[in-house]
This record gives sequence, C-alpha cells and structure tokens, in this order.
Amino acid sequence: CSQVGAAATVGDTKITQATVQGSIDSILAERAKVDVTQMQLETGEALNRSQLRFHLLSKLLRALGEELKIEVTKAEIDTRRASILEQVGGKESLPSALVSAGIAPEDLDTYIEAILFSEKISQALIAAGVTEDQVGTEIQKLVVAKSKEIGVTVNPRYGKWNPDTADIIAADPASSAVTPSGN
Repeated sequence: CSQVGAAATVGDTKITQATVQGSIDSILAERAKVDVTQMQLETGEALNRSQLRFHLLSKLLRALGEELKIEVTKAEIDTRRASILEQVGGKESLPSALVSAGIAPEDLDTYIEAILFSEKISQALIAAGVTEDQVGTEIQKLVVAKSKEIGVTVNPRYGKWNPDTADIIAADPASSAVTPSGN
C-alpha cells in the first residue's frame, strides 16, 4: 500500500492498520473474558489476515450492493442483530458466540450488513435465473470482478492480495527466515 498506515485500500477507501488492529485487540480482549477451551481460534498472522479479509469483503459487498441498487437499512441490521441474540441465547451468550466466530463486538453491525448484502445479492441472482447451487459461485465471481474494477491493494504485512479469488493469502513462507515445519 502506498499510503502509510493503510492495511489495505478498496477503490478510494482506505482500511487503516488501526482499524484492523482495533478489531484484533477487541477480539483478544473478549477472549480473556470467556471460556475458550473448546474453541478453535485463529492467532497471529491468520487472525490478522482474517480481520483484514472481513473489512475488505464487507467493503466489496457494500460496493457491489450499491452498484446493484441494493440497500441495507439500519432497521434491517437491528432486526437481524435481535435475531442473532435470540439464536445465541441472549445478551449474556453473545460475547462467547462472537469470540467463537472471530468477530469483534464493535464489528457486529458491519458483519450483519455484509451478510444482508450477500443475502440480497443472492436473492437478486436467483430472481435473474441463477440456480441456488450456483449462487455462491456467482457471488464470488461478482466480488472478484468488483475488486478488479475498483482495485484492491493489501499491505504486505498482512499477506498478498489474490485478484483471481478476491482473497488475502499468506505471504510466501519461503521469503521468511523463520518457517514452521509442516507448511
């Protein structure tokens, strides 16, 4: 990334390292408050990448939604949050559920918004004749195309952007002096 402090850019939008680190710090702080013994949790570079991936994909889904004239309202987000609270067993259970899912509490609304955009894009695809078993593949194609259209750059600290899959991949482990065996 040419911009100092940028973890990534999506089109004209900068995702700062502070934003990504804030999500990571929040997740780590929440982990200290709940029983994580039965959870498979990401750590280190994998956690960094997954949090940047989340921020990138939420921006790409929003951009795709805007292009398709799809809106997600605050009321829809609030309704889905209430539904999630009910699913996980109430407010007391939410922290544990978010830790397990790798979602920072302050990112929940953004996460819900991304889900709603994805669902509405899916509905539009089905309405346009795409079969349900092909919806995931078609959304992936749309996200890849949108990322190529508006441009995505990723700070090498987080890995490398793969424009063909619209995903962040780990930096080449061979370029690192210390590599764990088995990778």
